[in-house]
Amino acid sequence: MALTLPAALRDAASTYGEHPAVVDGDRSLSFAALLEDVRAVAAGYLAHGMAPGDRVCIWGPNSIDWLVAGLAVSYAGGTLVPVNSRYTGHEVADIVDRTGATLVLVANGFLGRDQVAELRAASNLEAVRAVLELTDLEAVRAAGAAELAAADARADAVSPDDVADILFTSGTTGRAKGAMSAHRQTIAVSRSWAEIGGVTSEDRYLVVNPFFHSFGYKIGIVVGLLTGATLYPVATFDLDETMATIQRERITVLPGAPTIFTSLLGAEHRADYDLSSLRLSITGAAVVPVVLIERMRAAAPEGLAIDNVYTAFGMTEAVVVTMCREGDADDLVANTCGRAIPGAEVRIATVGTNEAVPAGEEGELLVRGDIVMLGYLDDPAATAEAIDADGWLHTGDIGKVDEAGNLRITDRLKDMYISGGFNVYPAEVEQALARMDGVADVAVIGVPDERMGEIGKAIVVRSPGSGITEADVIGFARERLANYKTPRLVSFTDALPRNPSGKVLKNDLREN
Repeated sequence: MALTLPAALRDAASTYGEHPAVVDGDRSLSFAALLEDVRAVAAGYLAHGMAPGDRVCIWGPNSIDWLVAGLAVSYAGGTLVPVNSRYTGHEVADIVDRTGATLVLVANGFLGRDQVAELRAASNLEAVRAVLELTDLEAVRAAGAAELAAADARADAVSPDDVADILFTSGTTGRAKGAMSAHRQTIAVSRSWAEIGGVTSEDRYLVVNPFFHSFGYKIGIVVGLLTGATLYPVATFDLDETMATIQRERITVLPGAPTIFTSLLGAEHRADYDLSSLRLSITGAAVVPVVLIERMRAAAPEGLAIDNVYTAFGMTEAVVVTMCREGDADDLVANTCGRAIPGAEVRIATVGTNEAVPAGEEGELLVRGDIVMLGYLDDPAATAEAIDADGWLHTGDIGKVDEAGNLRITDRLKDMYISGGFNVYPAEVEQALARMDGVADVAVIGVPDERMGEIGKAIVVRSPGSGITEADVIGFARERLANYKTPRLVSFTDALPRNPSGKVLKNDLREN
């Protein structure tokens, strides 16, 4: 059983051979061809001076070239550092400098920008030996023609305990931190997700989740290697094109953040497309609206009629922590994030400690096990703050676990506010408002109030054609929630700010 990414790639090539590994528009690679392409690019890295353990940044959207370039980093014995494709040159330069990256691969021209110029203007790139273009991997291959044997030797030497990747947190609070994972951890969490989801080589997997995020990289690229599923990378999410691809390619697997599915359900032309091939969707954020799960499972035309819809909970520091399983009842899937995956241990503890509370009581979610990151890059203080002496990762999420071990996230610890002496968890208010006709998306925050200390403010995205007002929203909430939980203020926006995993950036809402 493969314990490193190069070994997983070689196993996939041997097992699945000419079966398509990735299809990107009119380009495709079989698993056998993917291995050869990765070998050639890895050899090109060596020709550009890459040493074992070097960090390599990749800055671009999902594509066949990103997939090849990313796997080639591991094959050449390096550490992959994926970078958000929407970042500015200054943001990328910060990560390049902090990681000491020696190579940077850039999808120059994405969204009409000159990313290479932006990067060079933002940093002198002291440690960088070369800035390479993802759209010109042929030049990288050509440079490494004499290095193939050396690249294979590098792949042979990779250890399961070597750092495979550094994924920077989405930065919902403060400066993003780099979470480091070993090869064995990246492989293990991807394998568990794939096995629980029942993913096989018969699946056609639309990867909307970005490769720069663990949901697209580990639960996308690596899952494809381990299962033989064919990946269809999506560079930018376009609703009609996504539905057309599902119909044309008979896509079977579509995981994603909740916003993907709310968009599909609200699509004006959804009835024009045949989406019946979808069999598996796994979604998750800190809180998923119950009504969304119900509609994903519901028969068409009201719902998406997806056979297997599971919820899960994860984070950059642990990737996937819990998942629902096949055969779980509808209400369990709709109301919980499932049970701990193999290699993970979950505990609900009194806030500020690691002392467990009784089943069914709320507390902070702690996670322990091999899935937990090695630590934060060059930040022992932040690592010690996140992972205590007993190995528990303090997630900052509030939740509870039932007798069967099913996790229910109730909110983020930092998002709770106190109104008139009562604790208010915005997630509960959001769940109620999500059922209101005319509400496409909603977030609730606490804002200062002279009399109450804090009061609730709902930020609402209206459904297309909806004309609901502030009074409508407050009236709906009053009928369903205690007075202290009812928002006193409502504003409307075109879209909520979210990170790549779908979590609302509530700090951004508080600042506006």
